[in-house]
Amino acid sequence: MKALGVDALPADHPSAAARWHCEIKFDGYRAIAVINQGVARLLSRTERPLDYPELTPALENLGCRNAVIDGEIVALDSKGRSDFQILQGRDLGKRPPMVYFVFDLLHLDDESFLSQPIEARRAALARLVKKPGRTLQLSPNFDVPPKVLLAAAKREGLEGIVLKRKGSLYESDRRSGAWLKIKNLNEQEFVIGGFTPPKNSREHFGAILVGYHEGRGLHYAGKVGTGFDAKLLRSLHALFLKHRADSCPFANLPFSRRSRYGSGMTRSAMREVVWLQPRLVAQIKFAEWTQDGMLRQPVFLGMRDDKPAGLIRREPAAGRSPR
Repeated sequence: MKALGVDALPADHPSAAARWHCEIKFDGYRAIAVINQGVARLLSRTERPLDYPELTPALENLGCRNAVIDGEIVALDSKGRSDFQILQGRDLGKRPPMVYFVFDLLHLDDESFLSQPIEARRAALARLVKKPGRTLQLSPNFDVPPKVLLAAAKREGLEGIVLKRKGSLYESDRRSGAWLKIKNLNEQEFVIGGFTPPKNSREHFGAILVGYHEGRGLHYAGKVGTGFDAKLLRSLHALFLKHRADSCPFANLPFSRRSRYGSGMTRSAMREVVWLQPRLVAQIKFAEWTQDGMLRQPVFLGMRDDKPAGLIRREPAAGRSPR
């Protein structure tokens, strides 16, 4: 089940807290745990196997024969906050502390929970995960008005919150609005469509060109030149060369002039770009969207191989005050 991104909290009135379960939004990989005859495996939203062997023993020790559990794989920083950049470090040979935060139960042994309300699913999950450990945690529920949790998340530097309508069922592969996500930070996935050559002392490439799908076309959203170290520049460049293309994949290029933030691509600027097939996805954080639809102060966080490029759309801006 997918959360619908919104740019503001639900209407603020006395019954707001009574209508929603509030949780923290984690910054990691969404993962379904499938336990079959006591053997656990983790799958992405697109059913791709996820290789996190340090997380499966705790799942196999839950004491059930079969189960399907929904959750998020995260890496934690020194303050216990989920951090996608740290999670990416694992792919580069580092070993940050990993945790699988679980928040929903779809099936347990001989019983399906898909037709049961969220409260029943949550209660059964809490009984199953009765002894959380270092690598397996139950995502906490907060019985507070949504605006209170969103403000607390902002103070603690967290990405945002998730609201789940009380009494709601589990709707597989849907964004019905029964689950909402509100972000404190502007951060989302973008499709990589090309890269510029390096300048000065930088090696391999200068910046990546990113965009999102709108209608039937890929729309350019700007250049991202920060967030890379030397090792990452080298490994990404090798990956990019495997996806070279002969032509520009962005439907809205060229621009007639450069934007005020220098991210606009004119015909002359495009002559230096190495174009890529629009298959690779990157996680980007940024200050805001400009009036001309470009990213302001974007920073590369990591690659996303768990989300198909064809599904990447522009998401709502970070959460604002309740309206």
